[in-house]
Amino acid sequence: MSRKALLTRTVALLRQSSFLLSKNFHATGQKSMVIDSTQEKLLEELLIMVDESDAVKGYETKRDCHLKRNIVEHGMLHRAFSVFLFNKKGELLMQQRSDEKITFPGYITNTCCSHPLHNDEELEEYQNIGVKMAAKRRLSYELGIPDDEISLEDLRFLTRIHYRAGSDKLWGEHEIDYVLFMRKGVSLQPRANEVKDCWYASQDQIRELLQKTSEDPKTLVTPWFKMIADHFLFTWWDSLNDLSRFENDKEIHRMPGIASI
Repeated sequence: MSRKALLTRTVALLRQSSFLLSKNFHATGQKSMVIDSTQEKLLEELLIMVDESDAVKGYETKRDCHLKRNIVEHGMLHRAFSVFLFNKKGELLMQQRSDEKITFPGYITNTCCSHPLHNDEELEEYQNIGVKMAAKRRLSYELGIPDDEISLEDLRFLTRIHYRAGSDKLWGEHEIDYVLFMRKGVSLQPRANEVKDCWYASQDQIRELLQKTSEDPKTLVTPWFKMIADHFLFTWWDSLNDLSRFENDKEIHRMPGIASI
């Protein structure tokens, strides 16, 4: 067997072992007996690996990026985005993640949270075009928003956050997260495999939700949403008509808890 063939086979076996580990965990662990087949396929997507300054280092599968052991032992860090979509009344579109999601299933979060893929289009960094294209793709896939209702110009980049969080014993997140704001009326047809529920919420309702999470352990919000809400969201929300002073492509905000999950 040639060196190249041996390397290819070794990589395939390593990825298979990661899958078997996750499948075995689900057979005996906290979530469900079997990973949902659609979500399982998505674990093979290639995400953009970055260093702490957000410089591209290469790519890894979504599965490998989210295995907690890779985050803890190897510091795997990937690029992501969080969309905050507001309607004409200034209410924020929230969603509850489906129970089939691999990380943070059933948690409440902002409009759309996902990853740009390692391809020519979504790697484009000029004016954050790649991340915006990824956001447009996922808004359509998750929430059923028609492509012709959103343009790249509708998505406004504000800043980046760096955070790390554990979901359960097997899975976690470690991301440089691009925050995108948008204010527009859109049509919604959520995909059940991705979104359990969605609704528009006022500032007061979001504050009540965050208060409830500290009082009721059954009320769960994603860690990235809570971090953004605790540090930035309401200041930005008050300035929806003029966000230019918050646009910051120079700084990456390091969130509490990066050191441990």
